[in-house]
Amino acid sequence: MIQEEIAEIFFKTKKTLAVAESCTGGYLSHLITSVPGCSEFFMGSVVSYSNEAKRSILNVRELNLKKHGAVSEFVVNDMAINTMGLFDVDYSIATSGIAGPSGGTDEKPVGTVWICVATTTRFNAKVYHFDPELGRIGIAQKASETALEMLKEELEKDIDK
Repeated sequence: MIQEEIAEIFFKTKKTLAVAESCTGGYLSHLITSVPGCSEFFMGSVVSYSNEAKRSILNVRELNLKKHGAVSEFVVNDMAINTMGLFDVDYSIATSGIAGPSGGTDEKPVGTVWICVATTTRFNAKVYHFDPELGRIGIAQKASETALEMLKEELEKDIDK
């Protein structure tokens, strides 16, 4: 499983990880903590479902929330970068999206999820459009697995240096 592959890299590199979740509602953290010994590298997570939590806990900029909305590259970048500082870690992941069944728009339909992986030297944000037929839980699961794949790619870039 992807979380076990990632854990092995963290065990070897002695690097650390934290997570900021919105639409994944803790599922990403659940996958990470399903690996025995993950407390060696996983420092914690914040489920910042409301905009208020994003602002007050993760210091997401009000301008980004108002101008771009919670489901945007700007907001997940803020979430990821500020989570690194909050937990003093080497890597972080942030997720924000629309799991449905309502809340979607023409511009951001149900299934739209932004994911950002941040490192001490860079961040990588991507938007995904998961099938709304997956439902809320399915979208959270698919987004969490995708986030771990993105993290693995970033970890492998650092290993190859």
